[in-house]
Amino acid sequence: MSLPHAILTALLEKPSSGLELTRRFDRSFGFFWSATHQQIYRELGKLEQSGAIRALPSEAPARGQKKEYEVLPAGRAELAAWAAAGQDPRPMRDPLLLRMRAAAVVGTDGLAAELRRHLDLHERQLEMYEGIERRDFPPERDSEQDRLRHLVLRGGIELETFWIRWLTQALDTVDGEDGPGPG
Repeated sequence: MSLPHAILTALLEKPSSGLELTRRFDRSFGFFWSATHQQIYRELGKLEQSGAIRALPSEAPARGQKKEYEVLPAGRAELAAWAAAGQDPRPMRDPLLLRMRAAAVVGTDGLAAELRRHLDLHERQLEMYEGIERRDFPPERDSEQDRLRHLVLRGGIELETFWIRWLTQALDTVDGEDGPGPG
């Protein structure tokens, strides 16, 4: 996924200013595609220049007033083509896994504490996702759009559940060792 496509998606859901987009990325898109305030504004400029979006006319133009953007037909067509195109999964790059591989050859000092820290972070993330699920996806919200958004959230819930289970197993393995490991 690329940032322009994430922005087009967000704007099709609701025309927004750059600041509103940044807040929405912090609350939803950022769970699976993060972007800084500067990246969002830079991309908005590129999308506007390419004719994919436009700033909505404001009622009273004033210096420093926030621009609200909407997606134009060219932007919708680009997003639809991108959504329909195939893309291979990306290989996982996780520093924790590399640290564990390194610990296999240099020793496990500090590894259990890092695994516990990660476990705590994933447990908190899962708790947050489950709260979002309870709040935003009651059984009566059953439109196709809601089901697809819920599936994205369920993917996050399942991923956190995987990490919690895996980290628990990793801690059992590391804590069960008789010594500090090779070194």
